[in-house]
Amino acid sequence: MPRAVIISPSDDYHTLALINVPTPTPKPQELLIKLTAAALNHRDLYIRQNLYPGISFEHPLLADGCGTVLPHPNSAAGPTTISKRVILNPGAGWHSDPIGPESTYTVLGGTSTTPLGTLQEMIAVPADDVQLAPEHLSDEEAAALPLAGLTAWRAFNTKSANAVAGRNILVTGIGGGVAIMVLLFAVANGCNVFVTSSSPEKIARAQAMGAKGGVDYADDDGWPRKLKALLPRERPFLDAVIDGAGGDIVGNTWRLLKLGGVVVSYGMTTLGQPTLPMQAVMKNIEVKGSTMGSQREFAEMVQFVREKKIRPVVDRVVGGIEDLEAIEGLFEALKSGRQFGKLVVRIQGETNGLAVLSKI
Repeated sequence: MPRAVIISPSDDYHTLALINVPTPTPKPQELLIKLTAAALNHRDLYIRQNLYPGISFEHPLLADGCGTVLPHPNSAAGPTTISKRVILNPGAGWHSDPIGPESTYTVLGGTSTTPLGTLQEMIAVPADDVQLAPEHLSDEEAAALPLAGLTAWRAFNTKSANAVAGRNILVTGIGGGVAIMVLLFAVANGCNVFVTSSSPEKIARAQAMGAKGGVDYADDDGWPRKLKALLPRERPFLDAVIDGAGGDIVGNTWRLLKLGGVVVSYGMTTLGQPTLPMQAVMKNIEVKGSTMGSQREFAEMVQFVREKKIRPVVDRVVGGIEDLEAIEGLFEALKSGRQFGKLVVRIQGETNGLAVLSKI
């Protein structure tokens, strides 16, 4: 029988458990997929910390996955999809409306809203919810793309509307999967990207990937001033801020933003409450929330990655769904914030030499 990793209830931090599950039977509009790699996101940590709604102790964890389509007489698999590598859309219920989901939106992994999760060996999903994996990506890189790539694409391309060459973009908290994907998308569009981090090593890595500069956000009083000094003379302001930390990001950046500038928030990893100073209101600064994205945006994002040969950054890979100790190590890295890029479980096969890609 295929295996899957779920959580078992515990007082303050739910434990990992390996179980056997029935082989899924795909419906006529579904594909049967043999998963080869899956990746962690912060929501998986929140699920284990009991900080996420609708937690399930029966359904597999994780929303990111890459795998190979298997033939099945009941499925939608045909000559163009059988044996092809695919990646899964991590959400369901949102087709194309740019405003938001047309129906109840669910995210894969570890909740009662859907039985699906990617930390398992086999899965059946609607054919419309997968895309062919970009050919230049390894399985680990492909598994690292879906949730971070989709969230970054909507926050930057759709919500900020600043995917324009020459624009000045601030990406906060560089090192997380979404922030890195925003950096990669913005650089590919010819933007001037600036980053924040409390780690000089992470700022240096971001600059090696195309960022124009970075500042230490732990310098509570000085980082906006230092960032201002980095902006180009011919365009001495920010066009947009893409933020996943929360807290007083508007208060720290409204002076740097242009008239009518945009702050897009896709998360609050610091759990700090945002503020909106009246000065920002008078400057017509827009604050926009953004979460995940539609099926159409997912397809657009994957095609952009394919065309631009963008590679998601994988921090480290552990091999074997049965190695719960190694998977636990990925959660500890996520909890500490040490990672630069995505943390990946190789479910089946070799790890393609991607054992550890970062020591930050």
